Amino acid sequence: MKTKSLHKDKVNIITLGCSKNMVDSEVLSGQLIANEIDVVHESGKKDHNIVIINTCGFIEKAKEESINTILDQVELKRRGKIDKVYVTGCLSERYKNNLETEIPEVDAYFGTMELPGMLKQFNADYKADLIGERLLYTPQHYAYMKISEGCNRTCSFCAIPLMRGQHVSRTIESLVDEAKRLVDRGVKEVMLIAQELTYYGLDIYKKRELPKLLHALADVKGLEWIRLHYAYPSKFPIEIIDAIKERENICNYLDMPLQHAANNMLQLMKRQITREEMEGLIGEIRNRIPDICLRTTLIAGFPGETRDDVEELKIFLQKMRFDRMGIFTYSHEEGTSAHSMIDDIPAEEKEERAQEIMEVQQEISLEKNQEKVGKVFKVLIDKKEAGRYLGRTEFDSVEVDNEVIIESKKKLTIGEFVNVKITKAYDYDIEGEVVVA
Repeated sequence: MKTKSLHKDKVNIITLGCSKNMVDSEVLSGQLIANEIDVVHESGKKDHNIVIINTCGFIEKAKEESINTILDQVELKRRGKIDKVYVTGCLSERYKNNLETEIPEVDAYFGTMELPGMLKQFNADYKADLIGERLLYTPQHYAYMKISEGCNRTCSFCAIPLMRGQHVSRTIESLVDEAKRLVDRGVKEVMLIAQELTYYGLDIYKKRELPKLLHALADVKGLEWIRLHYAYPSKFPIEIIDAIKERENICNYLDMPLQHAANNMLQLMKRQITREEMEGLIGEIRNRIPDICLRTTLIAGFPGETRDDVEELKIFLQKMRFDRMGIFTYSHEEGTSAHSMIDDIPAEEKEERAQEIMEVQQEISLEKNQEKVGKVFKVLIDKKEAGRYLGRTEFDSVEVDNEVIIESKKKLTIGEFVNVKITKAYDYDIEGEVVVA
């Protein structure tokens, strides 16, 4: 009689959501491999018998994608194509009881901090000595590095604290060790991520220590770019900007989600900052580093948002002229303090407002790109597509920002730096040719 237990297990991990989830999946893979279990990530092949879905539960669209992915894998299990389905991540943390009732075909659900429990399903042990070790899913030359977990902020729209808990920092020593290991594996750029970068160190060092961490990481030999994502504007430690300015290998780049500009919206969102304070902060940052790239994220359609608020936000964008901007439509999330408000703006209107705001940014982006024409930039080559190379300057992060399109008859090496003279500008990308320094 045939039995599948004779076959060695092979696990396919499917990662949904943000880069923080990606790091969690990489860590999980590292633990499984250390326990001699075969692992693949989002494999298109059908040679695995177990699936782990690392879900996202941030906003409605993300939750829908997670549910649909679970249902797809459960259907494969029903048809005998795979043996087991496990679910972890933010959606599972937030709605575990509901999911167990609604989709009982899943073999087990785990929250965001239950890695040891999940490993037990494979008769595997959690290896504490592997902290910082992981199987990279990114190309060899860049990696994300999560410096803390959770968030102590109380933004009214945000469900992250419900799923990720309170802020917990990693030690500077552990992060420097991880950075050294990444460099040994060929990584040239690390992107520092957290729910809230500026809180770093408050819990373990009793003060904000991101600048100290930045200097320690900048000392790691071979680490050529360090990039900062997700900094909170309220009570922003300006010493962070001084560290960026002082250290050549920290990119002149800061991702600082502002969410809105109208003071009444900022107050309802519980952002603990006013428009005037944000403008002062941005002015101070640019005064210290004039060519810094500022990226922000906004929300359209928050409860009570008026046409006047939208117009104010557009004027704010035209005045501040951010280099990069992303926008979400408001998602009415249970468990958040904004859920008690009436979600009074129709979905179509939210989308229209988001598009309207994005069009303002599109014009700014084109103008800023046109200013780069004729100038030479250091560019990291990420990939080759359709006969052309695609890379990024220090002002661009992976996937969310501009790309540099490079025509080159000479073969370029993926993961290497080249100097590129910009010849053309588009709304969100620039084009150029390699020059010898």
